[in-house]
Formats: sequence, C-alpha cells, structure tokens
Amino acid sequence: MIAQQVFGRTGHKSTRIIFGSAGLKRLTQKEADPVLDLLLQYGINHIDTAPGYGDAELRLGPWMREHRKRFFLATKIDEARYGQAKEQLHRSLERLQVDSVDLLQLHNLTDVPKREQVMGSGGALELLIEAKEQGLTRFLGVTGHGITAPKMHLQSLQRFDFDSVLLPCNYLLLRSPAYSADFSRLLSYCREHNVAVQTIKSIARGLWGEKEQTRATWYEPLTDQEAVSNCVHYVLGIPGIFLISVGDMQELPKVLKAAADYQNPPLDEEMERIAERFGMEPLFT
Repeated sequence: MIAQQVFGRTGHKSTRIIFGSAGLKRLTQKEADPVLDLLLQYGINHIDTAPGYGDAELRLGPWMREHRKRFFLATKIDEARYGQAKEQLHRSLERLQVDSVDLLQLHNLTDVPKREQVMGSGGALELLIEAKEQGLTRFLGVTGHGITAPKMHLQSLQRFDFDSVLLPCNYLLLRSPAYSADFSRLLSYCREHNVAVQTIKSIARGLWGEKEQTRATWYEPLTDQEAVSNCVHYVLGIPGIFLISVGDMQELPKVLKAAADYQNPPLDEEMERIAERFGMEPLFT
C-alpha cells in the first residue's frame, strides 16, 4: 500500500500518489475500468481530473457512481470568465455523475494577462468562490505548468488564500538554480500556511522531438522500472508534497509500484547516473 498524509488544511488523509486521470482521455469504459482495480489494489484514494482531459471525466463517472466515498475528487476550470466557467463546472459535475467535488482548481494560471482576467471582476475566481458557498466544492486550488509556475503560484497565493497548488517537480527541474529557488520559496509559504502541494512530471525523460510518440503523454516518459522508481522516490523524498501519477496507463503500474516500495530518496549521484543513462532533458527552460 502507498503511504498517506494529510492534504493540507483539508484534513483528508490522501495517498501521496494522486491518480492523474489524463491517461483515460482516449480510453473506452471497458479499457478504463481495470485501472480502477489497480487504484484500489494500491489504496489510492485521491483522483485529479479536468474537463480538458478528453473523455476522462466520462470514464470516471461510473466509478464515482459506485465508489464516490472512497475518493477525494478534484477537477479544474480552464475558462477565464465567470459565465463560461459556470457552464464548464456544471458540465463536469454531470460528466462525473456527482453533486459536488472536493477540490476545484483554476487550471494553468501561469501568465499575468490570464491571471488578471481570472482574478478580476467577472472572472472565473468569482465562480469558484460561489461554488464553494453553494457546496459544489469544499476547497479551491490553482495549478500551473512551465518554468514560471512556482513564482506565479506564490503571487496568486498572496492575492487569494487557495487550499492547494499544483506544479512540475522532478530532478532536472530542481537542479536548475532559478527553478529550485522559486520552488523552495513556494514550498516554504505553503508549509507556513498549510497549503497542499501537488507535483507533476516526476518521470519526464524529455520532449518527443522527432521520435515516434508511443505514449499518451505529450512528453516522453521514462519506461525503465529502476529509472521510474528513482525519479518517483526523489520527489517523494521532499517532505509533505504529493505526486500526481503519470498520464499514461502503460506507465501507471510502474509509478504505483515505485511509490509502494518507497523507503528513502536516492542520492544525487544516483539521479545523475539515471539522467545520463537515459539522456534526460528538461521539459521547460
């Protein structure tokens, strides 16, 4: 089984691995249902999804109808304006076959113009606040991709008291002095204010470039179990944070196995060996 810890101020004891449902986006229900068995096998009790993940919310709907109480359920809003965000939320609730979610997140809020629109008058943040007041969600969060995510999240938290953040974290990113410094500042703030920190891209090998894309992820993931385990253990070695699983169902079992086997983080020397052996390259520069 995978270890649990309290998900920030929510009080929910979530598994340190959160199921990232993006890998369900092109699956049929028959193909998706065995994934639920795998999650239950490892005790996963927290699911992250989004309306932009193809059919993922539709695939999760039948699971929620039968197993809603087992899972802390998070989805996202990627619309900037109140009206469109409201339509998107109610569509997500319908697709997920639930009356409410546990966490509603502003999706990829990492550039200033969009943030000002979202957090300004008539913006999507007003919808999130209203949704919480109406019991459609219990908690609010913000997510982000790219090199500016930790810096932008810190600015967003200083303007609104979100319950969680989500951003990239892996060995190569934290080897970058600038990203590492921004990540550390964000992590310190979140620890001080009891904000849950979720991370993504733990097993990213690099961009596909001219290679044939053989996985569901937009980036090339590591596929070797030793490499996957080391990268997962590296992230889990950061106290208090959570790791959202890879958005590819072929690699999901390897990530879950790695998390279940976790005892201690690898040494930097071991991570450097893995990076060199598999030609790992940063996704964001």
